[in-house]
Amino acid sequence: MGPLGTTVGQRPSRARVLYIGGLGRSGSTLLDRMLGQVPGFFSAGEVRDLWQRGLVENRLCGCGTPFRECPFWLEVGDRAFGGWHTVDVPAVIALARRVDRHSVIPLLIAPRAWPPFARSLGALGQVLSPLYRAIQEVSDARVVIDSSKAPSSAFVLRRVPTIDLEAIHLIRDSRGVAYSWAKRIVRPDTPGQVTLMHRYPAYRVGARWITRNALMEVLGRLGVTTVRMRYEALVRSPAGEITAALRGLREPFDPDDLAFISDGHVRLGPNHTVMGNPMRMDQGRIALRIDEEWRTAMDRKRNGMVTALTRPFLRRYGYDP
Repeated sequence: MGPLGTTVGQRPSRARVLYIGGLGRSGSTLLDRMLGQVPGFFSAGEVRDLWQRGLVENRLCGCGTPFRECPFWLEVGDRAFGGWHTVDVPAVIALARRVDRHSVIPLLIAPRAWPPFARSLGALGQVLSPLYRAIQEVSDARVVIDSSKAPSSAFVLRRVPTIDLEAIHLIRDSRGVAYSWAKRIVRPDTPGQVTLMHRYPAYRVGARWITRNALMEVLGRLGVTTVRMRYEALVRSPAGEITAALRGLREPFDPDDLAFISDGHVRLGPNHTVMGNPMRMDQGRIALRIDEEWRTAMDRKRNGMVTALTRPFLRRYGYDP
């Protein structure tokens, strides 16, 4: 038996994980889905939410099936743990809440500074290691894409010995992010009930935009290969940005692998994403339209507040403050 009631098999092979990090409402689900169309890549969605949103709440997988009934995720649970029923899910969630937090990133960088924390981190790693390996095996992919976004989760994965971690630092204009976080958006993955995506005030989004982008830069300085990408550039030049990202990550690919991108559209196939933006449920030919509604619809007070808070980083990332 493994930690937290799991049955962990011997898996010497390493899992390759491409983590999309930054702040939500920056196009991470779109990027995840697009990369998932490249041969050898698998879109897993926001894996950090698998335990609560998937196993506890049984929300819809990206394929439209309730998570606990999805054949893909059932096989992942079988391969990783001998079945999801062997996992003490409340204990995993409690452990993740202690370890996977931005306030403890100094300890994630130097866990030996506090041995009890190091032990908790190791216990979580013993759960995540077989999970990601099983996702890679069942999907038959070379790279698993995790679009959980939260930098703290990337710092956790960096400490799992059997995971080879790379990252894309995804950035969007802070004003567009703040405007999006204020919208009322209904989730499509909770049939039979109306569930809204979280909403946050502009000042809080501005502060989080700074800290999360800064933490993704720290991750790169710690040796994790990281490619920086702007949401606006991805929508305007999708083939060019995906090509640049793959080259930056030194991933082999053929130009024909990007045939799903054409003339302001992408063609997206079925997926098994855990969580993400509502567009994760979309399939077929999807139009790429840059969302800059904030430029005309965002009130001057909120715009000015976010601009003032984030001005140094806006300039750093090439935006006009």
